[in-house]
Amino acid sequence: RKRLYRSARRRAAPRIACSHIRHAWDPSKSVAQNLAEMGLAEDPNKAVPIPKKLVLPSFCLTQGVEVGSDGWKQGKKIVRKPYVVNEMEYEASLPEKKSNTLSRDLIDYVRYMIQNHGENYKQMALDEKNYYQDTPKQIKRKINVYKNFYPEEYKDFIASLKQEKMDVQ
Repeated sequence: RKRLYRSARRRAAPRIACSHIRHAWDPSKSVAQNLAEMGLAEDPNKAVPIPKKLVLPSFCLTQGVEVGSDGWKQGKKIVRKPYVVNEMEYEASLPEKKSNTLSRDLIDYVRYMIQNHGENYKQMALDEKNYYQDTPKQIKRKINVYKNFYPEEYKDFIASLKQEKMDVQ
């Protein structure tokens, strides 16, 4: 029974979040072999070692080992799948999309307060819709956050309020 159990057990394939690496992954090879083929480092400490001394050991000079300008041995690596690193570098160079948005509840809350109380933060703090019992300073901060996130929308909103006041008069 133990023998059957052990032979039936398989090692799970690694879960790879990066799509570029996932598509180039060869399940028949080890993690180290796969990463080496892609030009990626398995162990960052070995890939970029921190030099303890810049003095070259004497055996490097006598063994005929190539030494780079930084004092470390140069090893030739064969990168068979360079497109993986190229795609990852391209993706990293793209500008980051600003995905920060305010919740719809906060936007509605701020618009309601401005619409009913204008710039009177003390009156806003006493309003029945102030469910979280924000202080006047907290309400002012929320309004400023809304102004900074949506400056155009805020200007249009204030302009529409002024237009409504003119229409009423």
